Amino acid sequence: MDLTKIPKQFCENIACAFSQEFFVMSMLTGEQGITYALTPQHMKRLAQYLAHQIADYEKQFDAINAEWVPGIQSPIQTKDIIEGKGPKA
Repeated sequence: MDLTKIPKQFCENIACAFSQEFFVMSMLTGEQGITYALTPQHMKRLAQYLAHQIADYEKQFDAINAEWVPGIQSPIQTKDIIEGKGPKA
């Protein structure tokens, strides 16, 4: 698969929930999103893969300055754009 040819979409937010049997992860763009269900083992491997990718990025470029804050909301919401409150181009 050629990753340069796959359509890309900016992900504004990711939401996760879990039960004893599985994790549910939604990748959100405005009011649309895609939801995935993963086994606990698969979710753990995903977390390890992401940590590995971030470490490789920081070795090649520079440390990423970011802090995770629960409940943070994107500054741009679809409803704001529809109502004309969003940033002007």
